[in-house]
Amino acid sequence: MALSAQAAMWFLPFLAPLCLYVAYTDLKAMRISNWTVLLMVAVFLVLGPFLFPFDAYLWQLAQLGIVLMVCMILNAAGAMGAGDAKFLAAAAPYVALGDVRLLMALFAAVLLAAFVVHKIAKHTPLHKLAPTWDSWNQKANKFPMGFALGPTLAIYVALATVHGS
Repeated sequence: MALSAQAAMWFLPFLAPLCLYVAYTDLKAMRISNWTVLLMVAVFLVLGPFLFPFDAYLWQLAQLGIVLMVCMILNAAGAMGAGDAKFLAAAAPYVALGDVRLLMALFAAVLLAAFVVHKIAKHTPLHKLAPTWDSWNQKANKFPMGFALGPTLAIYVALATVHGS
């Protein structure tokens, strides 16, 4: 993996709870809060300069802006939710360019698992454990992507702690 194990070890304790909170709030309320993604950005802004060479740090920050612009366009076109766009932009600095293919494969696997788990829970008595969650009552074309996006980033950073460069 291109993300260094040292950087991943510093990021993981801060990111993992935020990523799991994103999954939870998207399931519960179909929204990803601004403060959560701002905290993700703040963690990178504070720790990043100590973990990356200056030019690499600036490139990682540029990724945030690039992903934000692309996702804003996709959001305006109705292709994705605003919360998902914010989360992807906040997650972008944590992803090394050399790991993009790995991340895409990981996201595909996590998305499939999240979709299956959500459908099973929705159509069985399991949904009674959280009967007020908004995600149970959405149309077929509305899925809480934070349920897949959050764990994907957390798993990626966790994998980098073990297999990072």
